[in-house]
Amino acid sequence: MNSDVSAWLRIDANSSVPPYEQLRVQILDAANDGSLPVGTRLPPVRTLAGHLGVAVNTVARAYRELEQAHIVVTRSRAGTVVAAAGDEARRKAAEGAAEYARLIKANGLTEEEAVSYLRAALRRR
Repeated sequence: MNSDVSAWLRIDANSSVPPYEQLRVQILDAANDGSLPVGTRLPPVRTLAGHLGVAVNTVARAYRELEQAHIVVTRSRAGTVVAAAGDEARRKAAEGAAEYARLIKANGLTEEEAVSYLRAALRRR
């Protein structure tokens, strides 16, 4: 298993957040901040499940959701790797955030109001 990944992935059994979601968010955050650069191979599902002490389906669901979001891509022999498409998605999100910030400032709204509007919009999906 990729020892770098195993060093920081953790599941908090006492958390109210489901284990697959904890795993998904940790991988997503690492991909977003560059800790998992494009092309980084993630551990196989069974290996990671064993390391974390969770069911194989837990890891599989986290990987599947990350794949649907284009953060990772799974190839039969290459395994699951951080996708280049995720960089494009993050670039677009950063551009959208910059535009939103300009709109908020131009209309004299506070940062707290901006975050409130953003949270509401994300919940509506």
